Amino acid sequence: MKKLRMGILGLGRLGYIHATNIAYKIPNTTLAAACSLVPEELERAKAELGVTDVYSDYRQMLANADIDAVAIITPSGDHCWQIEAALDAGKHVFCEKPLGVAMDQCKLAEAAVERHPELTFMLGFMRRYDKSYAYAKQKIDAEAIGTPYLVKATGVDPEGLIQNAIRISGGSGGIFLDMAIHDIDLMRWFLGSEATEVYAMGATFKHPEFKKTDDDETGVAAYKFANGAMGIVHVGRTAPYGYHVETEIVGTEGTIRISAVPEKNLAQLYNTSGVCTECVQGFPERFADAYLAEMEEFALCALEGRQPGVSVYDGTKSTLIGYATTESWKTGKPVKIG
Repeated sequence: MKKLRMGILGLGRLGYIHATNIAYKIPNTTLAAACSLVPEELERAKAELGVTDVYSDYRQMLANADIDAVAIITPSGDHCWQIEAALDAGKHVFCEKPLGVAMDQCKLAEAAVERHPELTFMLGFMRRYDKSYAYAKQKIDAEAIGTPYLVKATGVDPEGLIQNAIRISGGSGGIFLDMAIHDIDLMRWFLGSEATEVYAMGATFKHPEFKKTDDDETGVAAYKFANGAMGIVHVGRTAPYGYHVETEIVGTEGTIRISAVPEKNLAQLYNTSGVCTECVQGFPERFADAYLAEMEEFALCALEGRQPGVSVYDGTKSTLIGYATTESWKTGKPVKIG
């Protein structure tokens, strides 16, 4: 089979994970070019990933590199213009979530995707490719829990990463846009409906630095959906034990719980503290397989001339819900969505 020649834009923590997968773990892809504003990241790509065609200018990579596709792993506010530039240059595009941080940006990306139906576009909602979440969706579609009517989602980053969270809080868009997009997407996916109203609130008890940037260290939002279903999201940044991602889908005939304990593996430690289960310490560890699976799907879609299950419209709708959630959090009032 022909190999998809890919370029990557952004080589930070997540970008390097994707770059490694493309270079070494997906048989039908080749990492042919890399672009970063950080010289040390380009040197690392040369030394560890064997990439010789490197750029500090994204448009130069699009114009000069021998690539069929590009993976965009950059700050959220840059995604949409970078998507447009790549599609207009004739490249298939994989882009990390969120689609954008403003609705006009999302519409720009939508228009670019619509101009190029011959090219594959995929947004990186990788939890849909996690084995546990994919299994839950299969069970829901098979009516194993009857009609799903409630999704309860928790996503709390470890306290060990709090200084980075404080550092970026001023430009993150607020806790819900920063941390709840995956959960918003999963609620839409599991419930098969769109959110119509949200009420959100936030609080800060441990790190007052968040208040200096009009942010919060934790937040809760409740959603009403068009089909009458409900959703509850709890996001935060101060889990003392590790990275806590948990989802529960409640139906008329049963319930599915995913990662009730965010365990590192199946081992348990018995000592003077009792029976202990170690927790994962971050999203790269928890979703390593999902990141690989989603990039494999993108490559297959591009090579086979088809579109993946996650579309540009999923990104727009999740951003719209995220903005309404942020508005409710800021105003303290329920907000209609749509």
